[in-house]
Amino acid sequence: MKTKTQMIEAIILAKNEKNVSWAEMAQATGLSEVFVTSACLGMNSLQAKEADRLTQYLGLDSGHSQALQAFPMKTWEKAVPTDPLIYRLYEIIGVYGPTIKELIHEKFGDGIMSAIDFTMDIDKEENPAGDRVVVTMNGKFLPYKAW
Repeated sequence: MKTKTQMIEAIILAKNEKNVSWAEMAQATGLSEVFVTSACLGMNSLQAKEADRLTQYLGLDSGHSQALQAFPMKTWEKAVPTDPLIYRLYEIIGVYGPTIKELIHEKFGDGIMSAIDFTMDIDKEENPAGDRVVVTMNGKFLPYKAW
């Protein structure tokens, strides 16, 4: 079995060599573009059928399929990132996080939005003033319980 790091590197190389998009790779699995991309970057895992489809599509061996199926260690750098796009997402949460939290609590009660029972879509909205990025997050509300 390959490590997650070896898997990520092999997937990126194969993606570039085949000149395919994340959407095309996701289509080969039958899963969401966002979810497959996340799995390929080591933050989620795929079931055997989807992992095998993807590695066959990319021409990778069964060791890469096994690594795609391995449960990930969901950890990331705790410092503020320097990549401009990722930094802006941190900035959005930094500026609007308390607002999002307050509005969720007002509308749903005391609880959280699930990142497990969750979907996300990233779309492009064409606009004459400059194209727009549309990020839609959809997570189940999980109320805190008293006992």
